[in-house]
Formats: sequence, C-alpha cells, structure tokens
Amino acid sequence: MKINSRNSVFIVACLLIISCGKEQSNHNGLRPALTNMEMPDVIYPDDNKFTVDRFELGKRLFYDTRLSADHKVSCATCHQQNLAFADNQKTTSGAFGRPGVRNAPSLSNISLHPYYTREGGVPTLEMQILVPIQEHNEFGTNIIDLANDLSMDSNYSTLSEKAYNREFDAYVLTRALANFERTLISKESKFDRFYYNDNPCFSEEERLGLELFYSDRTGCSNCHSGFNFTNYQIENNGLYLNYADSGRYRLTLNHSDIGKFKVPSLRNVALTAPYMHDGSLSTLSDVIDHYSDNIQSHFNNNLQPLKLNNNEKAALVAFLQTLTDEKFINNENFKLN
Repeated sequence: MKINSRNSVFIVACLLIISCGKEQSNHNGLRPALTNMEMPDVIYPDDNKFTVDRFELGKRLFYDTRLSADHKVSCATCHQQNLAFADNQKTTSGAFGRPGVRNAPSLSNISLHPYYTREGGVPTLEMQILVPIQEHNEFGTNIIDLANDLSMDSNYSTLSEKAYNREFDAYVLTRALANFERTLISKESKFDRFYYNDNPCFSEEERLGLELFYSDRTGCSNCHSGFNFTNYQIENNGLYLNYADSGRYRLTLNHSDIGKFKVPSLRNVALTAPYMHDGSLSTLSDVIDHYSDNIQSHFNNNLQPLKLNNNEKAALVAFLQTLTDEKFINNENFKLN
C-alpha cells in the first residue's frame, strides 16, 4: 500500500491527539469558566493500536457496501462525513430497503464514549460493529459469513497481513473498522477557537446562547457537559408519555429504564438533523421548543419546561451552531481515495 505525504501528516496529527488531548490557551479573560473541557486521551486497546495500515484497511471497510446482505449498504450510508458521520433521515433503510428503527447518531469523537448503542449496552467499538452487521434492518448478515466472503478479496487479504499479521477474518474486520473510527476526532469548531484560543469570535447572540446553555436556569450543561458535550448517562428527556421504542428497557427489562436513551454529544449538532432517537424533531429550533414548552411528564424524568422567550431560543440555536467543525467534515483523510 502506498502511503502519501497527506496520510503521513494525518498520522502524526492522530498521534498528537492521542498524547496531548487538548490545545493550550493563553487565557486573557474571554474564556468562560467551564469545567471538564480538556479533551480526554484517545485510548487504543493493546490488541488494536493505531497504525497507518490498520487505519487504511478500516477506512476501506467503512465504505464497502459488501458489508450488507444485498451489497448496497455500507457504514458510510448512515454515517456521512459531510453530516458529521450521521445522516439526514429520521431512520435510514438497511439491506433490501428494510426500514430503519432508530436515527443514526454522529460518529464525531466516538472514541471518547464509554459504551455504545442508545441503550449503552455495548462496551467497546470492536463489539459495537457487530450490532449493525447482524441487525435484520441494517446489514442483515452475520460476522462469520461476511468475513469469509471478504477474505476472498485479494486486496483485503494483503492489507490484513500488513495490518494485523494474519489472514482476513472476523477479528481483523472488527478491529480495523474500530481503528478507523477512533480517528474521527472533532475539536476545531468556532466554539473551540473561542474557548481554547481565546479568540473573540462570538457574536452577542452566540455569547447569550453560551451563557444560557451553562446557566442554572436551563441546566443544559448538566447533561451536555465536558469536552464532548455529553455526560454519557442514560436518561429520559420527556419526549413522550408512551414510547414505541422502550429504550434501555429493551436491554435491562427494568421498568425504571423505559424511555431512557444515552445522552448524545452535541458536537456538530447543527449538521445532524433530524433529532432524538427516532428523528422526530426536524430542526434545532424544534429541539429548543421541546425543552422550553413541550416536556412530557413521564415517570422517568423530573424535567420542567424552561419557558424561554423567542430571543433566548434563537440564542441557544446560535450557540449550538458554533459547535460545527468544518475541518472535520472536510478532512480528506477520512474520504475513500
């Protein structure tokens, strides 16, 4: 495999991300006093450390439609780079046009999550990849048959030997995909320039939105906290009184888990509409309206409507739009050459 200079630069950047975790700030008073805003280290498992070959193999697999039973759906079908590795559908159809059951989440900074799926029931990226592969309404196949089929591709056989020193198999498939996904780091939004570099680039409306977001009045940052704008907890946000999708209850069968889903990251949230686990809210304004005026009194939450005025709603939307990372969605290294 040929490694060009662009890839070399990218690899160095990835290693810096792993070791450094954040940009330094020469604080001059513009930065708000927020907590837990350092980017955590990206942890690679001992059996799946980052290498160029593993990254390239994982990227090829990510865009390969042969992962689905009908050879028409890939990881990139639901996770499109220009949409921060999410998509713009309520739910995306899988193999053979089977209807999707949940809204596809963004993969921005997916390496920082402590567990996966909206129930939070999968502990590693390597294991998470098995979920869409075997789900009837997603790829609709199984890991053994899929690995056997792809092992017949001489390119994958060659890349597998270089990357993992073994023949292409289920182990290689899951590790390579996870290795690629761990590089999907987003940390150069307008907010990051404002916060980490003390760049006074926020408008008055964006500043008001930031103040509201981190205020005790709204409590937005109680759930959407830290560098990745999520506490990763499993919560009910008052979307419905009765849930067609029971959320974490599907995993635990615990009545107190009905309607609970993992709190999503807000990184690049302006690009990932529609919103909620079922894609039922079309715009960021709809999301703000929900928390302002439409909270449902479900037994699994104690949220109260925020009762925001129109200017405050617009300011919160403006702030959320500052979390868009244009460099991330245009990074050529994530695209299939």
